[in-house]
Amino acid sequence: MQRRLHIPPADAGAVLALERELGVPGPVAQVLVRRGLADPAGARAWLAAADRHEPGAFSGISEAVEVVLRHAAAGLRVTVHGDYDVDGVCSTAILVRTLRRLGADVDWFLPSRTEDGYGLAQATVRRLAERGTRLLITADCAVTAVEEVALAQALGLEVVVTDHHSPRADGVLPAAPLVHPALRGYPCAELCAAGVAHKLAAALLTAAGHDAADADEDLDLVALATVADCVALVGENRRLVREGLAALGRTTKPGLRALMGVAQVDPARVDATAIGFRLAPRLNAAGRVSRADAALELLLTGDDERARQIAEELDRANSERRHVETRILFEAEAQVARLGEQPAYVLAGDGWHPGVIGIVASRLAERHHRPVVLVALDGEQGTGSGRSIPAFDLLAGLDAAASHLLRHGGHRAAAGCTVRRDQLEAFRSAFVGHAGSVLTPEDLVAVQRVDAVVAGDELGLELAEALEALAPFGMGNPSVTLLVPAARLVDPRPMGEGKHLRLTVESGGVRARAVAFGTAQLPDGCDGPVDAVFELEINDFRGAVEPRLLLRCACPPDPGPVRLVGEPAPGTPDWLPAVLRAATAPASPSVASLLGAGGSGGHRDRRGGGVAGTVMALVHSGAPVLVVAADAPARAGHVRGVLGGFSLCSWDGLAADPGLVGADHHVVALDPPPHAAALALLPAGRTVLGWGDPELRFSQDVLERDLALRPLLTTLYRAVRDAGAGGLVAAGGTLPAPVAGRALRVLVELGLVEVDPAAGRAGVVEGAPRAELGASPCFAAAQRRLEEGRAWLTSASPRVAAA
Repeated sequence: MQRRLHIPPADAGAVLALERELGVPGPVAQVLVRRGLADPAGARAWLAAADRHEPGAFSGISEAVEVVLRHAAAGLRVTVHGDYDVDGVCSTAILVRTLRRLGADVDWFLPSRTEDGYGLAQATVRRLAERGTRLLITADCAVTAVEEVALAQALGLEVVVTDHHSPRADGVLPAAPLVHPALRGYPCAELCAAGVAHKLAAALLTAAGHDAADADEDLDLVALATVADCVALVGENRRLVREGLAALGRTTKPGLRALMGVAQVDPARVDATAIGFRLAPRLNAAGRVSRADAALELLLTGDDERARQIAEELDRANSERRHVETRILFEAEAQVARLGEQPAYVLAGDGWHPGVIGIVASRLAERHHRPVVLVALDGEQGTGSGRSIPAFDLLAGLDAAASHLLRHGGHRAAAGCTVRRDQLEAFRSAFVGHAGSVLTPEDLVAVQRVDAVVAGDELGLELAEALEALAPFGMGNPSVTLLVPAARLVDPRPMGEGKHLRLTVESGGVRARAVAFGTAQLPDGCDGPVDAVFELEINDFRGAVEPRLLLRCACPPDPGPVRLVGEPAPGTPDWLPAVLRAATAPASPSVASLLGAGGSGGHRDRRGGGVAGTVMALVHSGAPVLVVAADAPARAGHVRGVLGGFSLCSWDGLAADPGLVGADHHVVALDPPPHAAALALLPAGRTVLGWGDPELRFSQDVLERDLALRPLLTTLYRAVRDAGAGGLVAAGGTLPAPVAGRALRVLVELGLVEVDPAAGRAGVVEGAPRAELGASPCFAAAQRRLEEGRAWLTSASPRVAAA
């Protein structure tokens, strides 16, 4: 769970503009900006998820439509050749259902993972020709099947290829009508095979005089396949999945309703997560450990009882798949341990089920953050399935080792291959060598991307509901991750027979419930403040709706430096000269007299919301940040090592030098100022008021220390009397320079002490007469400010503001 955090900058001005123009919470605006949607119009369009393109946007689709309709009208046998995964099954079902609607003589063929392998095989082509097929339509395969398509044509079959996978490395395509989003110029190149089939179906219906909208009856299948196949949920895919999820919730297909029943998915709450973790695994189980056509039969049947029987069969197959997966995972992990640290892994075993190795490869790639290929050996050959990490192109890795493979295909993140047993070691060496040549050590460290930096008070139901507007989540639009800086993870308790963890998150005085799945204990280093990354979801359990945090990782804080500005730090050589100068310099007018009544107009009010999240959200905007505190040196000690990456000054320092706020700075009022007028020193539109009750109490304590001067005056007078300037350092050296300078100034004004800043000396005036403290203008001003500050700080409470 410990990972390297990656927090792209999110311009604070752009975030604020989205908040105001779209009416979204700040964290949602951060997510949009970090995902390249800073323009309000573009963000609004993306949230609407309304992208729609006509099938005619596929170059050459009219040729495919003409071929299909000609065969349908002639009553010639049409066979749809699909694939055994969810995308292949769904795209096959869409085309079969459409061709049936058009009155075509249609059947289908799904290859067996173990007997036929992936894609269109020459043996299959001959078999289909022998049984009377005259038109072969491929679904989710055959863009690389150049020779197989040529064989089909030689045997008298016409062929239409629909696919979305990458072409061969040499760029040669099948000599047949091709419907492919990336290769045929479609505006959404990320369509899965079911999306391609849906578009072809609409084009066929239109050309045959039907309503193209009839194709939308299968949007439930498009959503299933798009999520399950892990294509990017961007552009038109967002609309297809969003509308498809709604269609899935109200579907009348007996098979889908039966599938949701055995998977315990409430149709009213079906989402991408339900597809990815409940529905898709059961459909995939058919092709992995059972018969692939069971899933297709489930999607096509109109009989409720038959649908129930098949759904139960798939549920049993999925349970078997999980058992087999656990065994292979254990054996594969043992091989990883023997091989030791490598940039990639090629693992192989006899008796491994070829239908399950892809899942295991995915788990290993995630766990070890390495590309992984698992090979199920059977006789003299092995079937391989690989999964990758973001920095590595898996298909390119297989291309680099192609001389040792019989065949291979796929894409950047997932791919498959066939290898001879006697070439396994050579393949391993070539693949691992290629990975080592292109991957850097940094690539092999898991990175946790952060979408928004939040404070504790933002982790509520309102934000959880607002985040749902960004759905559907998946590849290309991952679930939103929220960083809670300087959080505390407390009260961890086991749940789910000790497999998971329940805990409480404390941040900014707010407590929130969280769970950590797949772990029995918190990571090391969680006994203090941590930077914790969560997903935030709505948990609906037995009618109770509440927000719930899902812990993704927790890391010790690694903040940037805190730069103290406006005054020297106590204990440094510059401290004493600053104190002596403050004691003798001409009195400066008060902030109140310079700025009038002051006020907080134009400032963003986040009082009581959790300072750590407020500050770090601005730090990660990429702009310079100035934090203003009641006692800057003390605050530097409080936050150093936990928060950082900003400049820090005191209210006294800012009053003495308003230029500390640069033209491009964002400002956080960490502590309330000693009087309201000081708020006018802060730039409107770039300032956040961030204090809570603890910061208010700190400011009240600092106010009394700084302006209730009697005890300090006695201490400093005795120190100067006994040891001169050295005594001043010893007695007041822990105080901020402006505070010690103010007290020393009173003693100078009363004629009790004299100082020489140039010489660095201070001493008492021998024989000086007793003097009333009220005779010191500095003391009288301090008394007035003390009373005004006490009244102001009472009104500055976040609770008063909320009321």
